[in-house]
Amino acid sequence: MLAAVTPFFLFVAFLLLLLVSLSLPIIKSIFLFQLTANSAASILDSSASGQARFGVWGYCTSTITVEVIGVDHETAGQCSSPHLGYQFDSTVANALHVSGFSDTISRTLSAVLVLHPIACALAFLALLASLFITMIATIIFLLDVIFVAVVRNKINDESHGVLKAGWGNAVWMTLGATIALWGAIVSDCAGLCGFGRRYGRKTVDGRY
Repeated sequence: MLAAVTPFFLFVAFLLLLLVSLSLPIIKSIFLFQLTANSAASILDSSASGQARFGVWGYCTSTITVEVIGVDHETAGQCSSPHLGYQFDSTVANALHVSGFSDTISRTLSAVLVLHPIACALAFLALLASLFITMIATIIFLLDVIFVAVVRNKINDESHGVLKAGWGNAVWMTLGATIALWGAIVSDCAGLCGFGRRYGRKTVDGRY
């Protein structure tokens, strides 16, 4: 009974990893983390607000709103082209109206996120290598948490409250995929144990 649920768990894991692998800037509603900035100055009663979201392959900035003496000026947001490895560049800095954060996100660190589509491809073959895939997904989730936590701590330490870093849904989707994979392994083990017991009973009954 439990073994029959295994394909469902594997499909759920594959689907979640696929969606995360196609996260922002491809699917803009799925992202790893976001940065939100709200700054104000007494000079000319001005304020500025903006937001940037980061995915596996790049980032997108929201509409930038600048208010001066009660007059709003908006600049349309934009997304980076999908590519492996990105950093906190001038586009993000301008969207958030900050400076001095160029080393917060390194290309090398973000390039590790390529493990998401790799895990997605492996999940497709999960019936042959379910344990290996589960370990990879677990490592990926830990890397996601470390990646976002490192960036969040740097932002909090260096921005002095100007920027707020929040967790994105892609991190929890990766966690869901990891749990689904572990569920598949547990159901596999339970199915094998149940089959072994039934086979043992039949053998004993056959002898008598």
